[in-house]
Amino acid sequence: MLAVNYSTMRDNLKSYCDKASDESETIIVTRKNEKNVVLLSLEQFNALTKAARNAEYLAKLDRSFDQLEAGFGKQHELAEVDE
Repeated sequence: MLAVNYSTMRDNLKSYCDKASDESETIIVTRKNEKNVVLLSLEQFNALTKAARNAEYLAKLDRSFDQLEAGFGKQHELAEVDE
C-alpha cells in the first residue's frame, strides 16, 4: 500500500495507474482536510464488492436460521407443476 499526495499523483498519474493495475498496488491519495481517496485496480475493486455481497448474503442466511430456530418458520406442501 502506498500513500501519495494529490500533486504527486497528478504529476505521475500514468505511473500510479500502472502500479495499481499491473502490480495490484493500492494507492491512497492524500488531500487537504483529510478528504483522501483510494486508487486500486478494477480486479481488486470487483473482489472487494464480491466479498461485501457474499458477507451480506451470509448475514441474511444467519438471520433466517435464527428466525427458524426461534419458531418463526412455516411448513408448506410443494406444488406439483403439470407439463
